[in-house]
Amino acid sequence: MTYKAFTEQDAIERVRSLGLIGDGAVEAEEIGDGNLNLVFRIREGEHRLILKQALPYAKVVGESWPLSLERAWIEQSALREFARHAVPFVPRVFHASHEEAYTVMEDLSHLTIVRTGLLAGEQYPLLAEHIGSYLARTLFHTSDFALGPVEKKRVARTYYNPDLCDITEKLIFTDPFHDAETNEIEAGLEEEVARLWADDELKREVAKLEALFITKGDALLHGDLHTGSIFASATETKVIDPEFAFYGPFGFDVGQFIAHLFFAAYPDYPTRRDARIKDIDTFWLTFASTFRALWEREAVEPFQASGLVDDVLSTILQDALGFAGCELIRRTIGLAPVADLESIDSTTERLERKRHALRLGAALIKRRTECRTFDDLRNFDVTEELSR
Repeated sequence: MTYKAFTEQDAIERVRSLGLIGDGAVEAEEIGDGNLNLVFRIREGEHRLILKQALPYAKVVGESWPLSLERAWIEQSALREFARHAVPFVPRVFHASHEEAYTVMEDLSHLTIVRTGLLAGEQYPLLAEHIGSYLARTLFHTSDFALGPVEKKRVARTYYNPDLCDITEKLIFTDPFHDAETNEIEAGLEEEVARLWADDELKREVAKLEALFITKGDALLHGDLHTGSIFASATETKVIDPEFAFYGPFGFDVGQFIAHLFFAAYPDYPTRRDARIKDIDTFWLTFASTFRALWEREAVEPFQASGLVDDVLSTILQDALGFAGCELIRRTIGLAPVADLESIDSTTERLERKRHALRLGAALIKRRTECRTFDDLRNFDVTEELSR
């Protein structure tokens, strides 16, 4: 079959031809609000499915920003791989088409997108623990430490994803640190941004982090792990949308999630601050303890050397803090701002929170190597940047 962008009727016909729905009354609606895909919810009575199809361009820009459709196959491959290691936290995939760039998967409408839920005041008491476990399992099991270097290199070829990596490199590590067209700088932030752009130490450290992102292929990453890519309830958590998946540094996904927990503290700040800091603490402790347990039980030779896992975890933490800082800055003044900040009604408070995000981001980037353990992060407490 040749590729064409689906209509709602096309989506119905595809899932019917696969035997995933019957011949009865079926409804479909296009529910996607992202920039890169069409997303259809298909209903047959109480039976529901999601069909996600990649577009050959970024909707936010149009056909002048072409994208490879290969990312759809990478996404479904990543979902299946992540499910092998962390099945409670990944939606089920029923079918995928390489040629037509779509995936049919489990509908998660009984859950809520975490960012939306947090903004509405919902509580997710297991979220931090679940994502800590998810990342420890998926990162460890797709790394050299579990697979061995030969098998890891073979698997990594499946996830060659240059178009999406290029977007990340530009939007997180490059554009926010100079006067780029993609930036979205709110009036009133100009002085703060000018200081950021004039900080040569900061730019040097960001360049180091970009080099890590480009050159370090530790494990299979989700690649875009924020609170808008997670569905949850009080008891259940599911990670979606790994179309940015590729082999990259351990700390990147870890840092992305930390950054968005910081963002979640800004609405109704400072009331929510302590809860989000506690979430970060729980997340890291769960991640580190799970990763360590997997290492001690399953690491291949020669990686069972005494103390090596401690060094690896220290590096992951330091890298994660730097990547978190880059994400905080990007989402504050770069393309694709977050509702956590934009939904703050008071202009004065919104600008204050954005300044805090920029300062916190810079502190995490420049001071990340001070943290060998999470206790070090508590001790120098970069979160105090939030109250300046």
